[in-house]
Amino acid sequence: MAKLYFRYGAMGSSKTANAIMVQYNYQERGQKALILKPRLDTRDGARIVGSRCGLSAPCAYIEELDQINVRDYACLIVDEAQFLTKAQVEQLVHIVDHDNVPVVAYGLRADFKGNFFEGSKWLMAWADSIEEVKTICWCGRKATFNARLLNGKVIKTGEQVVLGGNESYTSLCRLHWELGQTGPDSD
Repeated sequence: MAKLYFRYGAMGSSKTANAIMVQYNYQERGQKALILKPRLDTRDGARIVGSRCGLSAPCAYIEELDQINVRDYACLIVDEAQFLTKAQVEQLVHIVDHDNVPVVAYGLRADFKGNFFEGSKWLMAWADSIEEVKTICWCGRKATFNARLLNGKVIKTGEQVVLGGNESYTSLCRLHWELGQTGPDSD
């Protein structure tokens, strides 16, 4: 029986690298796995997912799922799943339950303010399996928060979605996110 998996973690926890490796593992066994991402994720270019460690893979857009015969695939893998809508998560649930195709979704649990993204909220509610992909704060504790940076300082105001990489975000433990400390010498 297929399942819906939600694997979440703070930025820099290797979610995309894990997604690419899951696809590779299916391919190595002679099975097809499709990586999907929301169209709004343009950081790595059109139809490409890329990890900070340099791995990349071609992908389709989640918005094209209606035109894809999902039964042609042994698994669907969704990157940047926090950007999904409730309807898109419902569509993934339908694929798992009615088409018997497993779906592995990777994404952030919460935004830079500590609030759920829509996709993450519904994945947390409906996934059959929820797993944390761990990373660490500069202090060595588990990082669970994504801090948005402006001129190297933590900010907690602004639009929920602002695409960016290491120049715009860092992962912090709850204490250092609360204090806005990005390192031992920061204010």
